[in-house]
Amino acid sequence: MKPKSTIDLNSLQWRKSSYSSGTGGECVEVAVSLPDCVPVRDSKTPEGPALVFPTPAWALFVKSL
Repeated sequence: MKPKSTIDLNSLQWRKSSYSSGTGGECVEVAVSLPDCVPVRDSKTPEGPALVFPTPAWALFVKSL
């Protein structure tokens, strides 16, 4: 089994999704600077948890929108 690596989410550059509303409602941010995964978080609580998706899975999700 591979050892799990830790990602320092605070050091990443985050950008708000173009699908997020401008009214402060549904605000999703993604960090796209990692080669193997895409962290996703709620911009209203940046210190909260983030979901981390494998890059191919995230690409498939975005393509399906």
